[in-house]
Amino acid sequence: MLRKTLCWMIAAAFPLSLFAADSGAAMLYTKGSAWLNGTAVPQSAPVFPGDLVQTKPGSLANINAVGSSVTILPDSMVKFDGSDVSVDHGGVSITTSKGMSTRAEDLIVTPSSQDRTEFEVRDTDGRVVIMARKGDLSINDGTATTTLPQGEQTTRDLSAKKRGDGGGAAPAAGGGILDSPIVVGVGAAAIGGLMVWVLTQSSQPASPSTP
Repeated sequence: MLRKTLCWMIAAAFPLSLFAADSGAAMLYTKGSAWLNGTAVPQSAPVFPGDLVQTKPGSLANINAVGSSVTILPDSMVKFDGSDVSVDHGGVSITTSKGMSTRAEDLIVTPSSQDRTEFEVRDTDGRVVIMARKGDLSINDGTATTTLPQGEQTTRDLSAKKRGDGGGAAPAAGGGILDSPIVVGVGAAAIGGLMVWVLTQSSQPASPSTP
């Protein structure tokens, strides 16, 4: 009874929606093996802008943010930046009503409107496949912006540039992704969330009657 009371008190004091809106934080849920900044994620964990999520083959992960949901496909490495995600390799499937964009190589994929948009981006060794499932997409390659209509897909082969052929610039999403600073120190809200998880997972009462 005490455990339930504490959970409700913490939930009331630190509403998740306000916490997420203020800090850019979201929740990560996994199905199978996944890592968050190189550490295995048991089932769920908070994520913050700059965090790196990696899935094993056969595993999935989902990031639930305010107005957006990001499914990280098997064998993928993705950086969460709050309002956008960057695909180092693998792929993501995104549903958003907040205009969440995706970076892959030198490409930036953005919903053309703030309406609910569903799309998928896959990067396999510099070969980027973009699918507009619901709503139109804008694709910027650094020099021009094109529109991908709903229901269509396109493939951009940037593998030569990724290898450095022709002396081109290094791809935007290649390298450096592990060096990005990780947002830390979320204060009492993070502590409260951790307490809720611990209390709800434990089968022991918060204050045992015997040592």
